[in-house]
Order: sequence, then structure tokens, then C-alpha cells
Amino acid sequence: MCDARRVTSEHATPPGTGTAPDLETLSKAVANQRAEMNRLLDRAATSAVLERAKGAVMALTGCSADEARETLVQRAKARGHSLLEECWITLGGLGPPLPEAEDPDLAEAAAAACAGQSVPPAAPASDDVSAALTRLAKALVRVGSPQDLARCLLEHLAPDVGADAVLLYSRLPSGALELAGHAGIDAMLAAQWRQVPPLAGMAAPDTLRSGEPRWLEDFERDKERYLLIGDPPSRWRSRAWLPVPGGGSADFCLGVLRRRGGPFSPAARDHLRGVARLCAGLLRTYGVRREAATAADAETVQRVLDTLPVAAMLLTPLRGSSGEVRDLRIDAATEQAARLAARGGETLAGRRFLECFPALAGEPLWPACLSTLATGEPYEGEPFAHQGVVEGAAELSMYSVRVIPLGGGLMLTWVRHDSSDRQEQRLADLQRLGNLGWANWNLVSHEAGWSTQVFAIFGRDPLHGPVRLDDLPALALPEDRPEVDRAVEGLMRHGRPCDVPFRSLTPLGVRHVRFVAEAATDADGTPVEVHGFVQDLTARRRVELALVESERAMLTQHDVLRAERTLAARLQHALLPLPKEPVRLSGLRVEVAYLPAQSGVHVGGDWFSAIELPDDDALLVVGDVAGHSVDAVATMAQLRFAAKGMVITGSSLTGALTRLNTLLLHSRDSHGTASMVLGRYERERHRLVWAQAGHPPPLLVRDGTARYLDRPRGMLLGASVDPVYEESECVLRPGDRLILYTDGLVERPPENIDRGLERLARAAAAPRADTGSLGRLLAALLKGEERRDDVCVLDIRVPHPDDRDEEDAGG
Repeated sequence: MCDARRVTSEHATPPGTGTAPDLETLSKAVANQRAEMNRLLDRAATSAVLERAKGAVMALTGCSADEARETLVQRAKARGHSLLEECWITLGGLGPPLPEAEDPDLAEAAAAACAGQSVPPAAPASDDVSAALTRLAKALVRVGSPQDLARCLLEHLAPDVGADAVLLYSRLPSGALELAGHAGIDAMLAAQWRQVPPLAGMAAPDTLRSGEPRWLEDFERDKERYLLIGDPPSRWRSRAWLPVPGGGSADFCLGVLRRRGGPFSPAARDHLRGVARLCAGLLRTYGVRREAATAADAETVQRVLDTLPVAAMLLTPLRGSSGEVRDLRIDAATEQAARLAARGGETLAGRRFLECFPALAGEPLWPACLSTLATGEPYEGEPFAHQGVVEGAAELSMYSVRVIPLGGGLMLTWVRHDSSDRQEQRLADLQRLGNLGWANWNLVSHEAGWSTQVFAIFGRDPLHGPVRLDDLPALALPEDRPEVDRAVEGLMRHGRPCDVPFRSLTPLGVRHVRFVAEAATDADGTPVEVHGFVQDLTARRRVELALVESERAMLTQHDVLRAERTLAARLQHALLPLPKEPVRLSGLRVEVAYLPAQSGVHVGGDWFSAIELPDDDALLVVGDVAGHSVDAVATMAQLRFAAKGMVITGSSLTGALTRLNTLLLHSRDSHGTASMVLGRYERERHRLVWAQAGHPPPLLVRDGTARYLDRPRGMLLGASVDPVYEESECVLRPGDRLILYTDGLVERPPENIDRGLERLARAAAAPRADTGSLGRLLAALLKGEERRDDVCVLDIRVPHPDDRDEEDAGG
């Protein structure tokens, strides 16, 4: 599937090669884990709702559990509902105990079930509405609060009835309404309309008073009749307010706001009525805010808690003299809560909360309790590990805590997370850490499902839902689209797995995406479902591109430096030719060595000069220009030729150094600083006069003893505008050996240069060293080590008269 035009770093791997089996295994594992987790959650939640509905039917009709289930099943079939829908509707129809009144539908259904008769069918809703209500009934089992319910309703109603906002109001004992949940409006507007007084001219209270829906479909007329919610109200051109039935009077009101005007269609009205019926049972579990609990209420609550299989407590705040909450009194608690407090068999009623749970004083739960008391806002905490006592043994489990206001106190419940909850959390962590998400498409029903991470990767609003599989290539950039088209076609027509990278333009910019999927087929081999994952590789791709660019720049720089070194080496060889044999100058035997650095790609500025002067004296020079480059070689050439010219024309050594210093300071083409040792050997007097500019001193070897000549004053060339240079002299005797060198011979970073000077002196004074060649001395010093700097050496010897006569005779 590789396209030459594609610039992404990942390649699709065909089946049967490379890492395709691993990718398929990962894709299957993610899909299977998600499916198993959803199945467990749905089964547990649906079972809980079904058992509650059966209990309601048994309580109202006195039938058995099996008969209650059969009643629910027959009613669901007769009304065209799913069993889960019928359970929600049954729970929503429960009201206060009425001895002389039963739910006629329930009584009729129960009697028919007991007699083996069928329930008369009700008028069925349209297929689209029925399907939508079935989906909502399944989604409601995951809802945990009125706020979650509002978000869930908006997600389901937005595509079907065009809802842009959903509000849920509960009726207070005073008759006023309190906002229980909202979605689609901002926090400021929610705060403004948190409470609605029981006044005429407001649609929500009017709906609860009359028990009938209010359809506000003509904005201009409706704004004259009602005080409309909104800032401004014209933001929503049509609205619907429906009472949520509650087995008597309605205590909750559902509001649906739309930005577009116009009437609600008959199907939309049926749909919203069905939604209100489904929500009734769930809203009943949240209840209506009442007055503060009394002691008798606490006893009643305790009796209720004793029947519940959860850890729960009723708490009353204990305040100090200034009104601050110092602790909470436990008025009622379940046995499970006592186990959490490691007080199995003891009652918690009457005890203080921080006495029973001292470790929670520093945890987020305590501030959350105080906040709920102050604001009335429920609190739902993140899962945490807690060690409780189960059957006499300590057990570490994962819990989450929920705190809701109840009168003037609090109801606190612990929810223990089982393996399916932890599995869901692990799956969420896997998607977040790997920046990937799962996706599946049913090719028969055309339903699609994306995880939250996939919406985030593509920057797509979850309210718009996932895209169809055949529309997936439209998310790719035009140049990557053909390859994605081929991959999707292979999945849908032939069931061929794919692993295809592509680029997608999102609100956050271009993202590099990897799509891995496989198809499930029916008995005939026809693909019926596609599942896989989408991974965001943008960060990795950016790193790869940066590395490629860095490598390209390094190679380019390496080629430039290599070419520069080649040029510098040629220039150096042309300017500084090395004699192949020792040379004779004014009666001296002079041997020269130059060794370039072995590390790096630059050529240094070390140099030498050894010539006879017109008066039969000899000029001996060794210098070192700072740096390694063509510029260093050019500066070396300047100094070499200038020094020879100045001394040949009669300049003193110190005068030559002063002028060379000025040359470096004021020449545009000069290269930094340089060191130099400059010597003039007077043949008639056997005297060496020398001066130096920041250079190591010459080494004199005489009668097997080596010592460094005392350095006269002298500063680096190019370092000062007013340097001082002095001369020194030394009389040379026959058999003497004088070594001039650059610092590359004695420096070994990071050791001190004094150790290198001592090493050179020992090697030069070693037995038979004075009779050996310069090459042997250098081999003994360097010992095959890598040279980090150039080395330039002048080995000057004063022959004995007998040696000179023999050489003259031989010549």
C-alpha cells in the first residue's frame, strides 16, 4: 500500500509480513476488551434496573418474581418497547402508597400474566422514535447524576429533534424550581436561572402546575406570554417544556431548547414525551431537596439503609461557636460502612466522622463535604484505594465516593469498583498514554462507534457523531486520500486488514494519523463489521523529521569541513614544504618533523622556518597560530614569510616580534593570536640569541642532561597593543642538542602541561637518545596515542668537529 507521494514515516504492512500479526493482535485485543467490558457493564446495570422494576410490580400486585417478569415482558411487547424501556417506565410510574388505587396498567398486566393471557397492544410509535428510545434506555443505565442525565439527553436529542440545550428542573417544597442538571448552556446562564420562583408567566412552573407539555414554537408570540430563559432569549427560537411523570404529581420538568424556530413535528413530540417517561424512574432516585432531617427522619433513614447492599451514611454537621463545621455526626450508617471504618459489628450512629475515618481528614473528601454543605452541589470523587476488613481479613479495594446534600446534612456513599470498572479504567489509560482510540463500524446496520480519544485525535465534536467508514478517506489530505480509499475498500469489500498512515487537517493543524483495522465476516465470508484503532503519530513524526533534517545538516557540514581540510592541507603543504632528510645550516644539523592532528577535520596553524642568513648565521623559528582552519593556514603563511623577511633585512628578533604583533592586530585577514619562538644562531661565536612570544621554551640536552632555557619576557602575538619582548642568549657546545617544538608535543588534556614538559625532558635525556633520530624520540613520546593537536618540531644538533669532518669527507 505504499505510495511514492506519501511523506509520512509509517508504512502499511501487508498481511503475513513484518509486524502485521502484532498489529492485528493489538487491534483484536482492544476491540475484544472493549466489547467484553461493555457487555459486563450493560448486563450488570440492566439487571439492576430489571430487578427494581420486578420489585415494584410485586409490591403493587402481590405476584411472584417470575410473574412480575412476565408482566413486564408482555407489557413491553404490547407497547412496542424493549424490556429495559418498560422497566424505566414502570419505575417512573411509582408514586406514594395509595391503598385504594393501583396502577391500572400494572394491575391489568399482572392479572393477564397470572391468567396466561396476553396484554392488549398499545398504539405503536414510529420505527425511528422506537429505535431512539431504545438507545436512550440503554444509555440511562450509565447515568450517575442529574447533570450526567442532561448531557446524555442532549447527546441523544440533538440529531433527532434538533435540540441545542437541555435543562432539568426539580420542584422544591416551596413550589419554586431548582436547576438539577443542564447541558448546552454556559455556567453563567445556569447560575442566573438556578432557581425559578413559582410565578405565573413562566413556562417551566406552568408545565408542572398543569401537568401538560408547553410547546413554544412562535418566538414573537411566546416572548409576550412568558419570561423566556436566555441571554438573550432570542438565541433559542423554539422550546418545549414537558412534565416528567412521577406516579402522581410531577416533581421534575424537562426543557428542550432549539436555535431554529418552527413547530415540533408530531414524531418529535412523541419522541420527547417518551424521553420524559423514560427519565422519570431515574430522576426519582435523585429525589427532591427537602427540609432538614429530624431524629425521627434519621431513624427512618437507618431502616432504609439497613436494606441497602452499599456503604452509606447520613451525616449532620457539627458547628463551632463561630459557625464553622468542625466535624460531622453519623446519624445513620449501613453495615458496609462500618466495615470500611474497620468497626465491624459496631454501630456508627452517634459517632463522629473524623473519629471513625481519621485518614480522610487530609484527603479531598473532607473539603468536598464542606463544599457540598456550603453550595448544595453534589460531589463525585475520583477512584482511590482503601483498605477495609472483609470477613476478618484486610482487603485493599478501589472505591469512589459520592456526597449529596440531604436537608441540612449530607448523604455519603461509597461505590466499590469491580474488575470490569478497573478494566474500563485500564482501557482508558491505555488510550490516553498511547494517544490512540478504538473505532468500530457495523456494515449491516450502518452504526458506528468511536471512543472519546478518536474524536480528540480528529478534532471532531462528539455531538456530530462518528463518520461512516466509507467517509473516512475524506478526513485525509488530498494527496493521502487515494491510499486511504484503497484501504477502506479492501476492508469493506474483501475483509482485508489494513495498516495505513495518513495526514488529517484538524482544528489543531495537520495531524499524522495511523489507522489499523480488520473486518469480521459472516459464514459466507462477507464483511459485516470493522473494528480497529486510530493512533496519533504527530509527535513521533515531528521527531523523525527533525532527526532526518539534523542528519542531513550534519552530513552537509561534514562534507564542507572535509573539503576545507583538503584545501587547507594542500595549502599548508605548498607553503610549508618538509625536507625529507636532515639539513645543514651554518654548521648545525637540523631535522624537521610535522605531524597533523588525528581528531577533527581541520588543519592547524603550526609552522617552522630554518634558513641560512646572508651573513652565514641561521634563522630558526617554530610558531603556532590559534585555531584550525583555512584562515589559520593563511595567518601562518603571513607570519612565516614576514618573520623571514624582517630578520633577513636586518631587524632584531624583538623588533620582528613587535612588528608581527602589530600585523596581527591590524590586518583584516589575520586570525586571532599566535605564539612563536624565534632564534638566531651566530656561527662564529657559537651563540644562540632567541626571543619568544607566549611559546614553550626550547629544550637543551647537554652531556645526557636535559633542561629548559629560561624564557625571556614575551606576550602572545595579537594579544596586546603594547607588548614587551626581550632577548636571551645561550652558547652552544659541540654535542649539544636543542629542541624547538609546539605545544601539541607536550599537551595531554586534561593533565597539566608541566607533566608533558617533564615527559619530553626525560625522553630526550634517556640513554642513547642523543644519538637517535627525531622520529624515534617522537615515537617514544606519543606511543600511538591519538593526537588532538598538530605537532611541529625542530631538532637542532651541534656536531663534534670529527663528525663534521667525516660528513664533509663523505660529501
